[in-house]
Amino acid sequence: MDKTSIHGMWSSRLMFILAATGSAVGLGNIWRFPYMTSDNGGGAFVLIYLGCILLVGLPILMAEILIGRHGRVSPVNTLRGLVRESGVSRGWVGIGWIGIVAGILILSFYSVVAGWTLHYTFLYVKQMFGGAPISDPGATFASLLGNPLELTFWHAAFMLLTVMVVALGVEKGLERAVRFLMPALFVLLLLLVIYGMTTGYMGQAAVFLFRPDWSVIDGGTFLRAMGQAFFTLSLGMCTMMTYGAYLPLKGVSIPRVGIAVALTDTCVALLAGLAIFPVVLSFGIDPAGGGPGLIFTSLPLAFEAMPFGIVYGLLFFGLLAVAAWTSSISLLEPATAFLVERFGVKHRKRAAIMIAGLSWVLGLLSVLSLNRLSGVRILGRDIMTFIEFIANDLMLPLGGLLIALFAGWALNRTILREQLSDMPESLFLVWRWLMRVVAPLLVLIVLVRAVV
Repeated sequence: MDKTSIHGMWSSRLMFILAATGSAVGLGNIWRFPYMTSDNGGGAFVLIYLGCILLVGLPILMAEILIGRHGRVSPVNTLRGLVRESGVSRGWVGIGWIGIVAGILILSFYSVVAGWTLHYTFLYVKQMFGGAPISDPGATFASLLGNPLELTFWHAAFMLLTVMVVALGVEKGLERAVRFLMPALFVLLLLLVIYGMTTGYMGQAAVFLFRPDWSVIDGGTFLRAMGQAFFTLSLGMCTMMTYGAYLPLKGVSIPRVGIAVALTDTCVALLAGLAIFPVVLSFGIDPAGGGPGLIFTSLPLAFEAMPFGIVYGLLFFGLLAVAAWTSSISLLEPATAFLVERFGVKHRKRAAIMIAGLSWVLGLLSVLSLNRLSGVRILGRDIMTFIEFIANDLMLPLGGLLIALFAGWALNRTILREQLSDMPESLFLVWRWLMRVVAPLLVLIVLVRAVV
């Protein structure tokens, strides 16, 4: 029977794909994936990455969606119901708690970094109206990181944008937001790619990104591709499980929507590279210097020198802000859904504010780790990096590993076939084998590598 979630339902398959893609596409896609591609064999890395998507990312993504669609509630309560139906240990419910806690922790520092994109967007808006140019990007960025009050303001502003969407629910909040934000993200990205074509360096950028260089491929490359494939699809934090709970049973194929999300996510990441690298190369900037140093220091220097650079800078940081926003919404939703089920639908706004407030307070530790508490080290890491290590490098792989094992070994086969009814038996058996053997083994390798 096609139960309806108390939180609401996606109005169409397209809305789910937009929301799930919005969750997957974030700051890491816009810069980290192009940088990793260029630094790990170009086209060779892309092929390995796509293989990892097929063997690990897509199967676990499908598992999260089907678990959520069957349960129709938050991850914790969905797993409680599935444990009873399948007659297995209640310990599997811990998957939901791992996802919720990881989401809160990730949102805490993600909001801080996303606040940087809002700050730079504001700087370019000011320039549009005659404000001072960013003549010394390095000093501008250092000044931002060294100012805890300014960081806190932008951290709060971004968290407010996130909670405003989640507090309104699925139809009025999440769906309305992705209906506007995802097309806006695609338009901004295409505008930046078109501008990149005018630099005369698009060909070099394509070679830099996609020329296969098998000489640099080693075991570490496979592990990096595996990690990127896993993290880019927002797996292990139960986001896709939560979004799957709002997905209609009839007329929607889980394998098809899963493939659509994975392909769209990858295309956005590759297009981001084609938007950024032509500009980088045209100004003689070393594209191998990836990360915040390039985004917030080198690129603004190029923007100041290029024609219509203010407009390009505004579009670029606006794109980053939108990508961060769609991801942060999905980080807040699972914990909010759990509180709504506990205290009632009429308390959704209060639930969203409570979870966002907790994450915002935790985020103050990341703010202070950039300045006042920069000397504090935990296991050799600053506070922000340590929180990121616990959530991203440990909790997400652990959650993904347990989801694969639960779907492959513990979940009732009848439930699996009901949710994957359009999948031929031969493909179903392949998917189940991937969930039982291949995905757990490969995710375990990533997890062990992170610990060691």
